[in-house]
Amino acid sequence: MLLFALFGLYLITVGLFPAALAPVNLVFAGLAAVLGAVPGSAWLLAGGIAWLRRGRTAFVSAEIV
Repeated sequence: MLLFALFGLYLITVGLFPAALAPVNLVFAGLAAVLGAVPGSAWLLAGGIAWLRRGRTAFVSAEIV
């Protein structure tokens, strides 16, 4: 009886897993389309600007006595 229950669970998992992953695949396909539509030089320029505009964090050193 347990074997039949496990087999049923296996069939449900195998049957539903591809359908559950379909939205994730669509999101990644859309992200790839957006990334591919923008030229690489624009991504490099945006990364360089973000790097130069990043906030400098001040490190405060304090001794615990």
